[in-house]
Amino acid sequence: MKSTNDLQRVAVIGGGVIGGGWVARCLLNGITVNLYDPDPNAARKIDAIMVNARMAFAKLVDGLVPPEGKLRFADSIASAVDGADLIIEAVPERLDIKQSVYHDIEAAAADTLIASSTSGILPSDLQAHMAQPDRLLVAHPFNPVYLLPLVELVGGAKTSQSAIDKASQMFRQLGMHPLHVRTEIPAFIADRFLEAVWREALWLVNDGVATTAEIDDAIRYGFGLRWAQMGLFETYRVAGGEAGMAHFIAQFGPCLQWPWTKLTDVPDLTDELVNRIADQSDAQSAAYSIRQLEQIRDDNLVAILRQLEQRNWGAGQTVRSWQEQLNASAIRSMPDPTPLIRSYETTVPQDWVDYNGHMTEHRYLECFSHATDEIMRQAGVDDAYIAAGGSFFTVETHICHIDEVMAGAPIYVDTQILSVAGKKMRLFHRLYDKSGTLLATGEHMLLHVDMTQRRASQPTALVAAKLAKMAAGHATLAMPDAAGRAVGMTR
Repeated sequence: MKSTNDLQRVAVIGGGVIGGGWVARCLLNGITVNLYDPDPNAARKIDAIMVNARMAFAKLVDGLVPPEGKLRFADSIASAVDGADLIIEAVPERLDIKQSVYHDIEAAAADTLIASSTSGILPSDLQAHMAQPDRLLVAHPFNPVYLLPLVELVGGAKTSQSAIDKASQMFRQLGMHPLHVRTEIPAFIADRFLEAVWREALWLVNDGVATTAEIDDAIRYGFGLRWAQMGLFETYRVAGGEAGMAHFIAQFGPCLQWPWTKLTDVPDLTDELVNRIADQSDAQSAAYSIRQLEQIRDDNLVAILRQLEQRNWGAGQTVRSWQEQLNASAIRSMPDPTPLIRSYETTVPQDWVDYNGHMTEHRYLECFSHATDEIMRQAGVDDAYIAAGGSFFTVETHICHIDEVMAGAPIYVDTQILSVAGKKMRLFHRLYDKSGTLLATGEHMLLHVDMTQRRASQPTALVAAKLAKMAAGHATLAMPDAAGRAVGMTR
């Protein structure tokens, strides 16, 4: 297989809900995608998925991100897999169709890793007729693929360990949490839980115990919230109190013998039951279209993920690591600096606006703060530098508010380094919308400090040299008209 660890081009075979989600996640990570799907409506469906994916991505991710990857619609499997670093198969859940796809892939791509998105077919069955079965594994994602970070990696009898290792690295690059399912088992891990809950829910509707809405409420108002941040076993460990898991099992284990569930059986899906479920579901969700429900789902998931990220907990740890990875990738993908440094980009989140729909004034300062952090990072004032006790503190700020901006608007900051002298650094930021309209300017004086001594100090020689080089690149630029302004001066 290819030895490179840098994921630059992905082939996706199949552009349905899951395949389209893979396309979105890859493109938003700045990765080129070759998509093959014979459906004449494939382009329309992908466009619809990308609308929601871009909105969710903008709300979830802060700071610099790489340019969106390029999407190419291929006219054949051979064309799609040409030059790909990873091939993702997302065709319908039929073994014969998938094996036919692998036959075509192997005829066109000799060594590339192949990841199947199947939710239940065993990888040993998938690879049964392959010439190079060692390069195939299951990479089972969860909908929406562009938001949920979990991907279950399952090897077959002939899958190599190097394929598992390489897949783990690649999916981490996509901002995901690869979970290696070490034993090949039908439905893997997560779907076995979903199947158990689904089976029990069908019985509750079948027996007239609960409606679809009541079952969903039992989940979303109760244990679903606990599972979202702590899973199953850790939740029950807490329920065991100070005595822990052993006490919990001793106390509640006998309940498993009670006739509560029907997990070993399933009701007959008669027309009457199917119609009852469909009618209840329609009544439950009739106020929203499917696209509206997708957007509501995405917004709720973003809110949960962002809270977990702030706490660096659970899936939030993966999102935080992904953000750092995206920021670094964005810097690498930047061309050589123009006279001004593109120091921050984002899309105005909904919670940044006031009752008039305009971005609140303290968010302008937040944008400039992120921009200042990026200049510091480029100068070498990174996490390790700060942990060692060095940093720049802002000691003076002047912001001119020039124009309004609304939620959902792409904005960016260009920064000019006015001067660097010893302990002092003077920056001038300009905030624009995507049309190039100037929204605000911010002038900032920063002072380098030794945080262990709590006093001003000289930066390290390396940081000083980087800042001097950056400042020299701006030395020929004109001083901005707003630089050195006092409050109330005529513009």
